[in-house]
Amino acid sequence: MPATPEVPDGKRPTLAHVAARAGVSVALVSIVMRGAYGASAATRERVLKAAEEIGYRPDTRARVLRSNRSRLLGVQFGLRHPFHTDLVEGIYAAAEPAGYQVALSAVAPTRGERQAVEALLADRCEALVLLGPEAPAARLAHLATQVPVVSVARRLRPAPPAVDVVRTADDEGARQAVDHLVALGHRAIAHIDGGRAPGAADRRRGYRTAMHRHGLDEHIRVLPGGLTEDDGARAARTLLAEKPRPSAVLAFNDRCATGVLDTFLRAGVAVPGEISVVGFDDTSLSRLAHIDLTTVAQDVPRLAELAVGRAIARLDGEAVPDGEQVVAPRLVVRGTTAAPGTD
Repeated sequence: MPATPEVPDGKRPTLAHVAARAGVSVALVSIVMRGAYGASAATRERVLKAAEEIGYRPDTRARVLRSNRSRLLGVQFGLRHPFHTDLVEGIYAAAEPAGYQVALSAVAPTRGERQAVEALLADRCEALVLLGPEAPAARLAHLATQVPVVSVARRLRPAPPAVDVVRTADDEGARQAVDHLVALGHRAIAHIDGGRAPGAADRRRGYRTAMHRHGLDEHIRVLPGGLTEDDGARAARTLLAEKPRPSAVLAFNDRCATGVLDTFLRAGVAVPGEISVVGFDDTSLSRLAHIDLTTVAQDVPRLAELAVGRAIARLDGEAVPDGEQVVAPRLVVRGTTAAPGTD
């Protein structure tokens, strides 16, 4: 076997280094790395073993530049949203078996949606999967003239024909939460709102509709809230100052509910003994033993599968039916809800 040239410090190993290590030609290494025909099983194993030994990794970006297609799905997500993290994991699981890679671009307090999307387009992403986008529908429609666009976890009214929408039935989730609390014996049930966040209007409507159906119109109470723990804590402090207080709270999401729980704990208010709390999303946060939050679960694997499927169908030129794809939520009962006055 020829002497193996050393890889200079700080440099990436190349096909030539792998070829020298395996004792084969660079062309044969290229065949193996591309998964193409032309190499025996024994040779393929030897080349892959040599690549692993010297730490070689294929340069996928260089491969993209040499091809007419990137096979990249661009995903815009909120850096501070645990639910988006769960969705990203689901998107990877759905995209990779279909032969697509995922490029991520975060939205943060110092980085807006426009910047996040432009970065994905600059990376030659073939389609955009936008998680909870807040951009106007007209902006999404404009993006859809450039690449396929899938909006996840947000209802668009009206939905632009070229923009695919995959979302949870948020109103149904709120209804399930209210039904659960009423079945436990609660009547004074407050809702901490999500403001202008995607899904907030539907959850607010679902809460109001369910309360009305149970004949509890006089107990309807919607407090300003938001997506974060601070938003939940602020609303909880408002509730603590009220006499009498509601016996149950439906928070906009799990982060908001966590802020509520923390505030009640610090004030010495027992949950669920004195007040029950329900979240929304069923993020990993809600499943922690010391939080144990009753919440409304969104079907993350299904949402991700549908979003990736719609994007790929558009790229493959398949006929895609108009309209939203709406996924049913599911109530998950844990330790923060009980009958009123249960100590």
